[in-house]
Amino acid sequence: MDTGLLILRVVVGLLVAAHGVQKVSFRLGGNGLAGGTEEFRHDGFRGGTLTALAAGAGQVGSGLFLALGALTPLAAMVAMGVMTVALTVKLPHGLWVQNDGYEYPLVLVVVSGALALTGPGRWSADHAVGLTDWPLWLSVAALVLGPASGLLTRAVLHRAPAPQEEAAGAHPAG
Repeated sequence: MDTGLLILRVVVGLLVAAHGVQKVSFRLGGNGLAGGTEEFRHDGFRGGTLTALAAGAGQVGSGLFLALGALTPLAAMVAMGVMTVALTVKLPHGLWVQNDGYEYPLVLVVVSGALALTGPGRWSADHAVGLTDWPLWLSVAALVLGPASGLLTRAVLHRAPAPQEEAAGAHPAG
């Protein structure tokens, strides 16, 4: 079981972190901070550079903490939050990723939630420092607060399409 959790944590954590690196740099195929900022604007979000930086930092930080198995419920909560925002962007396109759907963010939200519940396993930073038994209430709180924070972020930072965009049938792509 510990080996499975280690593999799952490292792969998912590094993917979440890499997704954040792409938002704020030219590494891993990213378009730099200006490109990340434009992506958020295109998707209808306010905040520009600050929004891109916050999303990138949330993804990099939570992904690395998940990969290490450090403060696992909290890392999972942040990962669920940022990936819930991504899910809401992709929602209009349907489930499947080949149609730019929300399949991928949904998998990352669910896996992060599962890690919040199972814990990181024996081969983790949490275990190395004696944080082996997170209280159930903390894991449940992470499961609720992660997606809720993503939905709140979407509600606060997303703007409705301008009337001329609606009339022309042009909606921001996810």
